[in-house]
Amino acid sequence: MPQRDDATPPRDPQQIIDEQRREIERLREDLRHSVEDLRRSEAERQRLRREIEKLNEQLDAARRAVYRQAAPFARGTRVAEPRRPGRKAGVAYGRCAHRPLPTQVDETFEAPLPSHCPHCSAPVRRLRVATQYQEELPVQRPLIRAFHVHIGACTRCQRRVQGRHPLQTSDALGAAAVQLGPQTVAFAVLLNKRFGLPYGKIAALLRDRFGLTVTRGGLVHAVHRAARQAQPTYETLCATVRGSPVVTADETSWRVDADLQWLWAFVTPETTAYAIQPGRGLAQAAHIIGVDYAGVLQRDGWQSYRQFKQAAHQTCLAHLLRRCRALLLDYPAQPFVTKVKAILQAALATRDRYHDGTISDHGLAVARGLYIERLGHLLTRPPSRLLRVRRFQGHLVVEYDAVFSFLFDPTLDATNWRAEQALRPAVVTRKMCGGGNRTRRGADSQQVLTSILRTADQRGLDATDILVTLLTARTPSVPEILQTAPTVH
Repeated sequence: MPQRDDATPPRDPQQIIDEQRREIERLREDLRHSVEDLRRSEAERQRLRREIEKLNEQLDAARRAVYRQAAPFARGTRVAEPRRPGRKAGVAYGRCAHRPLPTQVDETFEAPLPSHCPHCSAPVRRLRVATQYQEELPVQRPLIRAFHVHIGACTRCQRRVQGRHPLQTSDALGAAAVQLGPQTVAFAVLLNKRFGLPYGKIAALLRDRFGLTVTRGGLVHAVHRAARQAQPTYETLCATVRGSPVVTADETSWRVDADLQWLWAFVTPETTAYAIQPGRGLAQAAHIIGVDYAGVLQRDGWQSYRQFKQAAHQTCLAHLLRRCRALLLDYPAQPFVTKVKAILQAALATRDRYHDGTISDHGLAVARGLYIERLGHLLTRPPSRLLRVRRFQGHLVVEYDAVFSFLFDPTLDATNWRAEQALRPAVVTRKMCGGGNRTRRGADSQQVLTSILRTADQRGLDATDILVTLLTARTPSVPEILQTAPTVH
């Protein structure tokens, strides 16, 4: 009987090839699906990355808005268990103080004892006399002046000649014969331009407190006239700033007839000049100091300032440190930002130690070189994958030459605080008066009068006396006290 063959017969080669082809096609299909999934995942990752960057920008805007809101110091919610108000008892009370005794007494009144006790009706015996003082504002009423203006004619040319008293602010007669006095106009200028009080409230204050009736329109005309009289003084202040070896600059938004414009401030230790300009570029930045300014410009990182090619620059380290803190809130311990922050803070500490006399000129030079080298080494590293950090690194690259100027010249400020301080009153006025001025003429008066008031504060001068001098001048001129800048020690 023949044996059974159990061996598997050989497979057809064509069948094996077909199976391998089908497997290859399946693998190719799987690869195609994987590539499509990877592409979709990458697109989604990019979308989420853009969304994160957008949310981070909104977060930055919200953080900045906290410092610009109408009530930046409002607590928002009541504390559950607030501390007891007032001073602490005992040794923690602090320095005890009281109003000093006046050196001059204008009126004296007696406060006699009653003849009988108000509690038991028994006779009262006097023991001593004590003195109490009261500092009171006098009741003010308008002082009406009448000027008998003598009018004549020249015997040669027959032209009309009119007399003028030193207290007069105008030569107008007829329908305009009733004028506001220089003290009144100066008071209105101070209330409006220094304290941001609207013309309607100024008119109400003059009426209720002083019994002086004046319309808002009358106040506006009086303030505009004060600005016309002060125009030469404003030009002198601009020239003083332009000729200063060091100028601090900053700008903020300002509305003129509801259009967005910019209020620029150029500040020296003794002079401030404001300018309301329609833009934020080089032409507007150079309106006061000129495009060829060759001194030191202390400013923030706005690009228009870097276009002053002939000037030396000091960028504001406070702005840089603020960006560091904001970045570290979102990216804690980010290496690049952490190291930049440490370098900037160390540079400021070195500056302070130099001013305190604990570091010599040689020590300052050595530290300066170290900080420049460390920051330069950081900026040469590959950019970060984080967009905001990469932008910050790019900003430091363009600002690199202006970061440590205050270590080359220790008399320079490391920030633009002078200009920011000069803009604060304007920011308060902007919040209270609808964002700016209603007309271009109002903007011109704003920049002229606020420049004079701010400069008077810097120099310790009485702004009212300056305004009265300007208002009583026959023609617009510069008061002698403002013709030259004081020497700053």
